[in-house]
Amino acid sequence: MSTPAEQMTTAMPAFTQGIRHFAADAAELDSASQSPIIEDGQSAISDINDASVYQTQLAADALRYLTLQLCSSKESGHPGGFASSADAYAALVMLGHTNIVTEVGHHAPGFYSAMFLDGSLEAMGIHTMDDMMARFRERHGLLGHLSGAIPGLLSPAGPLGQGQHFAMAGAYLHPDKLFPFTLGDGGMGEPYVLSSMMHFHTAYPQCSNFLPVLVWNGYSQEHHSMVSIKTNEEMIDYWRGHGFENVVLVDAKPFDDAKQQGDYVDSTLFSTSTRLAFSRAVLSQMKHAADCAMNGQLTVFIIKQLKGAGVHAAGAKSHNLYPGDRLDKPAIAEGLQRRALSPHAWQLVRDNFQRAGGGPAVRTVVTEFELDLPELGELPKQEFAIGEKAVPSTAMGALVAEVGRRDKRFVVTNADGNEASAMKNINEALQIRHPTRDALYNQGPEGQVYEPLSEDACAGFAAGLALFGSRALWLSYESFVINGLPIIQTVTQAMAELRRRTPAVVAMFTAGALEQGRNGWTHQRPEIENYMAAMMRNGNFYELFPCDANMIQAAYEWATNSFNKGIAIVASKSALPVYTTPAQARQAIEEGAITLYESDGGDKGTIVLAVTGDMILLPVFEARSELEQQGYRVRIVSVANPRRLYRPDDVAWDTVSEADGTFMSDADFNDLFDADIMLGVSGGASGSLEAVMLRSRAVRRDVMCWKRGETTASPQEIMQFNGLSSADIITRVNRLAGV
Repeated sequence: MSTPAEQMTTAMPAFTQGIRHFAADAAELDSASQSPIIEDGQSAISDINDASVYQTQLAADALRYLTLQLCSSKESGHPGGFASSADAYAALVMLGHTNIVTEVGHHAPGFYSAMFLDGSLEAMGIHTMDDMMARFRERHGLLGHLSGAIPGLLSPAGPLGQGQHFAMAGAYLHPDKLFPFTLGDGGMGEPYVLSSMMHFHTAYPQCSNFLPVLVWNGYSQEHHSMVSIKTNEEMIDYWRGHGFENVVLVDAKPFDDAKQQGDYVDSTLFSTSTRLAFSRAVLSQMKHAADCAMNGQLTVFIIKQLKGAGVHAAGAKSHNLYPGDRLDKPAIAEGLQRRALSPHAWQLVRDNFQRAGGGPAVRTVVTEFELDLPELGELPKQEFAIGEKAVPSTAMGALVAEVGRRDKRFVVTNADGNEASAMKNINEALQIRHPTRDALYNQGPEGQVYEPLSEDACAGFAAGLALFGSRALWLSYESFVINGLPIIQTVTQAMAELRRRTPAVVAMFTAGALEQGRNGWTHQRPEIENYMAAMMRNGNFYELFPCDANMIQAAYEWATNSFNKGIAIVASKSALPVYTTPAQARQAIEEGAITLYESDGGDKGTIVLAVTGDMILLPVFEARSELEQQGYRVRIVSVANPRRLYRPDDVAWDTVSEADGTFMSDADFNDLFDADIMLGVSGGASGSLEAVMLRSRAVRRDVMCWKRGETTASPQEIMQFNGLSSADIITRVNRLAGV
């Protein structure tokens, strides 16, 4: 039986204000519940005994209770998935492993409940259950899915299939700590989850200190999951087939004395003694799994239990709450009453949570601290003369190599394509990470270049390292970027909310559409530039278009010295003319744009050609000569850092951490772009020119950009196919002029 809060006569802990239901205090407290099992000054249970098992079970019930009441307070949210993981989460905490990651955004209310119990949420003014309910799913509060702003939580929760990247980044940077991450049935449907872990462990065999915790509950969001039909033996074989030495599975079904139907059962319905036996199995097996993971063995822990275990509903019906699912709805109220704890039990749970791991997560987990970074100093940049030809990607590669020499934790990720991107110098200097040593292929076990054949894995590891405080770089062919972009977007957004500085997520995309004629349309997909251009309005994302080998060095140096930003550099791997001095290059990146050329005269009016990219400048400069002969005054402007060209009101810059309010003034903008005719030209998508088009005062203005891919033999042919040749530019200008 439970007792409504208003009828309680026992003094209640202050933090429980707002909890609706309490269990009665036992007349006599037995040895299992007299005092917190994690002693003052300790960070974990010292032994697995009756008391530690019982208090672990109390912790699981507390998490279930808080999750359900929190969600029902707003008639929304997702209690069911976390409910089936509560026993595993509680076991990790009691064992002192509190650097816990999740990819499952739907587990957010459970993770918030854990941070409430250990006191971490007090850092954002949440002291009581009433406070937590008031801030749940509200602006500047506890968002529906995990964000970067919540004290004590290690990572945001974006699309499924990302959690392992954060856990592996943590394992790489902190070999003395365990990084469990929760994974659900839905995440098992993502294509790269297990293979990315297997590849990572092969490359970094010493990094086994991440622990996937599969919450195998038989359901996805709205129906039975596909993995629900697997037998235990099939699931074990599946993980072993992906290189996991230890597959630790605790199935609730063999413990079931409530005669539940089906392969997935609810442990909270067991008899008291049987439920304690199940809790003991979870706690002891989790300790075994954690010990294996910390001792060099690739390990997974699987808890098999019905979705919604211990809350208001079972199966997929427990996933969502909807309008009308209020605290007083019978199913909700009954679920809360079943999980109600006594005031004394609540205090036991809180004391254990506040001591586990050495203190509240807000003071102990690794992401609450800035990682010490080696000083880079000024990087040794090459100075190319105006007019000579140089390969932008190769010039940047030399700087990347130097960063790796000066920062031994620095990692470059690429899906097996540095040499193909004219960046072999990176491989030569830093070596590709591989268990076998081969000088011909620049590979060895200590390499700093990580090359899984998966853009998701490349972007994930690089983004995870940046979020956890280390420098990294993701390199990719532009056409394949889309496969890794979701985690870049997730992490960049999280960085906008962080309460600490962390190195920017830096990426460089080459082999652009204009360079990929013979490969055909599969390698010609610059549409990603529009997606990233839209992200610039978020406030902390920057898309850089260096126009030559000098400017790309300035771009990369600026990026690698930036914090809490997402930065994508787009450049070619072909030998191209140099247009800027090093000083001009730095100015363009800092200010946003720079004039590359301006005619001495012309009586037919001024034409500004505003250009993003490098190779596309070839037809632009060709067109210049003819336009000058026609009597126009021509100014060619390289749009290098278009985020700087927006008006301040266009960008949410003042709402992010490490706010950057640097925008080009109206006067400087007009000096560059005022003209009788303004034509934006891009060899990729047009979105990066939005800021220019918004602010331009030219009455006659237009944009020329990529249309579609085709199989051709040369960049010139593909530019002609897309209407980007010099002749096309001249025609467009004359049309705007009314000629």
